[in-house]
Amino acid sequence: MRDLWIFGYGSLIWRPGFPYEQVVPAIVHGVHRSLCVYSWVHRGTQDNPGLVFGLDKGGACIGMAFKVAPENWQNTLHYLREREQQTMVYLETHRSIRLLDDEGSKVRAVTFVTDRKHKQYAGALPLKEQLQIVKGAKGLSGANPEYVINTYTHMKEMGVKDQNVEWLARQLSL
Repeated sequence: MRDLWIFGYGSLIWRPGFPYEQVVPAIVHGVHRSLCVYSWVHRGTQDNPGLVFGLDKGGACIGMAFKVAPENWQNTLHYLREREQQTMVYLETHRSIRLLDDEGSKVRAVTFVTDRKHKQYAGALPLKEQLQIVKGAKGLSGANPEYVINTYTHMKEMGVKDQNVEWLARQLSL
């Protein structure tokens, strides 16, 4: 029986919300982390949207891979679909990822990729516009600045550098 792996790149890094057997830094190619999704639920509302990370076309992204025990697959997938797919802004995909451990194994992982055709797709907004949107947004899961700062903090702990996310986190911490 094949293992179920989940690839997290935003809040899943620091708040997975499901049981797992193993967690390992990992890289996925062909997509990159981007603050490119208007949040209408978790970090904003339709009237005052926030911004959350999505995986957008091009590049590569280092995140965390979570190995889920077979007995938890169904509940984990149900939980993730409820959490990530409230407005269907992400496409649930299965991608090849490389674990960044001593073995460097390649595994297939469930990965949520931004749907560029969805009305919540923000694209590559200028940093100052991202900052203004994030500063004033709050949703069911909390304030948008907290989300960006937490993600940045955990990226930094993993040794992942992203100048844009770092700049936003610094500005939001002032």
